[in-house]
Parts: sequence; structure tokens; C-alpha cells
Amino acid sequence: MNLYKISLLVAVFFMLNSYAYSQLVDPLATRQTRNLYRHLLSMNKKEMMIGHQDDLAYGVGWKYEKDRSDIKDLTGNYPSVFGWDVAGIENQDKLNLDGIPFEKMKAFIVKAYDMGAVNTLSWHMPNPVSGKNAWDTTSGALSSLLPGNKNHKLYRRWLDRFAAFSSSLRGTDGQAIPILFRPLHEHSGGWFWWGAKSCSPQEYKTLWMFTVNYLRKTRKLHNLIYVFNPCDFDNQEQYLERYPGDDFVDVLSFDAYQYGGIGKNDFFKADLSKKLAIQARIAESRNKPAALAETGFVEIPDPNWWTDTFAPAVQSDIPAYVLFWRNAGYRPIEKDNHYYAPYPGQQSAQDFIRFLNHKMIIMQPQAQSKRLYE
Repeated sequence: MNLYKISLLVAVFFMLNSYAYSQLVDPLATRQTRNLYRHLLSMNKKEMMIGHQDDLAYGVGWKYEKDRSDIKDLTGNYPSVFGWDVAGIENQDKLNLDGIPFEKMKAFIVKAYDMGAVNTLSWHMPNPVSGKNAWDTTSGALSSLLPGNKNHKLYRRWLDRFAAFSSSLRGTDGQAIPILFRPLHEHSGGWFWWGAKSCSPQEYKTLWMFTVNYLRKTRKLHNLIYVFNPCDFDNQEQYLERYPGDDFVDVLSFDAYQYGGIGKNDFFKADLSKKLAIQARIAESRNKPAALAETGFVEIPDPNWWTDTFAPAVQSDIPAYVLFWRNAGYRPIEKDNHYYAPYPGQQSAQDFIRFLNHKMIIMQPQAQSKRLYE
């Protein structure tokens, strides 16, 4: 083979790899971040990583026990995706909104990365106008953060503190840990101050674009993968109503929970399947990974929910990852049990194990063998 043909093959190789990498919002993303993104793209509609919020921090009846996890207690394996929330970082609090010390969270994130698993961060930011929590929908909160408006400097300070935390996340290999960052989430709902009832689509897009540009250009964070996240939608137009554009989004996702008891199984299954199909078409047309960023059925009262309801709902348009919400256990203030993943003895435990035996499922050992960051 002559030198010209060799050079041509090398050019094609790098062009194909650059195509996958170019889909990232950040052209200066770290090698590990690019590689993780490439693997997420390859999983679309084929394989699904299993995630759990706050999995290493606590579970039903326990808290901060070394190497413990409700999912691992039941199955013998950790999940492959670990979810965390950084609310509180903006005020330099020691604990996040769910009471996890940020120093412990950092250690958990490092552990997950060192195991070859994936970390994702959400951020329930407090209302910048009222000072109350994210669920306070005092009007004008989001618009006050836009460039030139009253609370813009405050927002930059919040982002600076988030950037300081994110840039401190390094594995034992010394590399910056890639993070799936899901800001301003569930924006098509009406319960957060950044939601559809509290700001216009253009205001939302403007804040999203400013956030991305500030973190990647001003703060030079190159380990973030940006995750777009509506919840309520019935068609592509509704899904994309607040979409800021392909140059500002890396991963498409949405949140969907089952409500109303076992009698709603069929409705949830059909609705989730429909939403995944809509998202899959959008993701395919834009060459982006698709995910189910939050889901679950509180207390999982149906012993066969995993194989009879959830698995059939996701099997046609398999998301690259799915994250089940946290296992807080009994909450004395709310006087309820709050968990979304089974634990030993929970009535759906054996069905969950059957669900995980599906060939599409990726737990931590499979994620580690895939070498997602290489």
C-alpha cells in the first residue's frame, strides 16, 4: 500500500472519530469525556445502563455504610450509573438538599468512576428571587438571572461554585471525571421556578445557552456532557419547544414516573413507550444519545412490575441509560416510605433480578468491561 492510500485511510479514520466527537457541545472535551459520549451513542436502542440516585450514600434502613448499596445488597452488583444532586453548592453549604455532605458525595463520585461506572448531576437550585427552594414558583425568577438583569451576577456566582466543585472531581488516575450534567430539569412541568408556567421558551433557551457557554468557555470545564430534560410532552413539537439547539445539547432525556397505583400499569407502559419512541426519533435525527433520566414507581407495590410493565415499555426504543430515583426509606416529616429500587425482602425483589438478566442490561461489571472512558 502506497503512502497516499495510508494517508487517506488515516484521514478517514480521524474524520469518522471526529464526527462522533463533534456531536459534543464542548469541542475541547477531555479524552475520557469524548470516549464516554462515543459509548453512549453506540448504546442507543441496543443496551441500557441501570442507574440509581444516591445509591452509595443511603438506602432503606441504612446510611453511609462503606461499600453498601440497596441494589448491590439484592443483586450482588452495583448499578452502572450513579445520580447525585448538587443543590446547596450555590450557597457553599456543607450538605446538599438531601443531607449528603459534599465531601462524601465527591468520594462517592470518585468511587463510581474508578469502578468504570458513570456519574450524573442534577441541580435543584433555590429560587433566586424568594430564596426558597426549587419548588417555589415566585414569578420572574428565571428572567432575573439573564444577562443584564437583577440576579445575573448572583447566577454567575452560583455557576462559579458549581464549576469549582466539578473541576475538583478527579479519579485516582488523576483525570477529570466526566459528568452527565442535567441542569434546569423537568422544564416542561410547572413545579419548578424554571418550568413552563414560570418563564417563556425563549427565556429558558437563553439561560440554558448562557449556562453552557459560561461553564465551557469562561470556567473552562471540559468534563461535562449536557443533558436536556423535559417531562410532559405528547409529540416532537412539545418535546422541542424549549430546545436550545444541537450546539448546546449533548444527550436527550426525559423524566417519567408511574402514579396512581397498580391500576395505572397499562397506562404507564403505553405512555412511557410512546414518549421513548418520540425521543428516539428526535435523537436519531440529531445523532445524539437518548436517556430516561428519572423514573420509577414509589414503593413498587406490584411484585411483577419490572418484567410485566417496565421492561415491555422500554424494549422497542431502549434508552442508553435509565435512572431510578432514590431510596430514602421512611420519611418522618412526610410520614411515608420513599424508595424506587427494590432491596432484599421487598416484594418486587425477585422480579427485579429477572429484569436485570435481560441481555440489554448493563450493570457496573459490564460497564467496567466496556472501558467507557478509553
